[in-house]
Amino acid sequence: MATDPKPLPLERIPQHVGIIMDGNGRWAISRGLPRLAGHRAGVENLRRIISACVEFGVKHLTIYAFSTENWGRPPEEVKGLLFILDEVLDRELAELHKEGVQLRHIGWLEGLAPSTQKKVLQAVELTRHNTRLVLNVAFNYGGRAEIIHAIRQMLADGVTPDQVTEDVVNRYLYTAGQPDPDLIIRTAGELRVSNFLLWQAAYAEYYAADVFWPDFDKAQFRRALEQFAGRERRFGLTSAQIASS
Repeated sequence: MATDPKPLPLERIPQHVGIIMDGNGRWAISRGLPRLAGHRAGVENLRRIISACVEFGVKHLTIYAFSTENWGRPPEEVKGLLFILDEVLDRELAELHKEGVQLRHIGWLEGLAPSTQKKVLQAVELTRHNTRLVLNVAFNYGGRAEIIHAIRQMLADGVTPDQVTEDVVNRYLYTAGQPDPDLIIRTAGELRVSNFLLWQAAYAEYYAADVFWPDFDKAQFRRALEQFAGRERRFGLTSAQIASS
């Protein structure tokens, strides 16, 4: 008779998890389906992973939904992805709000239809006081572009060279006020960071899952969290220093 898995050690649950949701298109092609069918399956899976985050105690989740480089994909796929975003905002917002999820957008709204931009801003405003889970949706996002944007804003605000510190830079990033990601997960067996949270993930642990994103289920997610819990995070120090701290 199967027994329930042991509970995860709560003191080692990552506060902030970032996910590069890779492999939707390949998942669909392997099944003889159009690539957009994979992206739809990926959205369905995201709902399950959000629920798992709440269950396991993860407080911040950042998903890489659409990069600044993704505009170069085939026009029909880009159009379909934008349509899916619009559709998800219509269909999922009420339930996410009910479940206490706070939605945040990181990246640029430019390039989205004005009606979609309005929906994104309304979703952010509606859920801004929710505290169960902060869900950062990186849509039209790139890590290098984010750093450039932060530098430009600091210059515009008159920040002088001697005032530039890590804390100051953090305040100008899209994730201002949130903890840095503890764990970055990438699906589909890929081993690239792909311009995702370049500043914030400086000391994040990485986990590569060998399944496409639509197949990255609760059990897979738990496995990633368990592996994270078993790692020693030294942040540039030695094991002896960590043990004595």
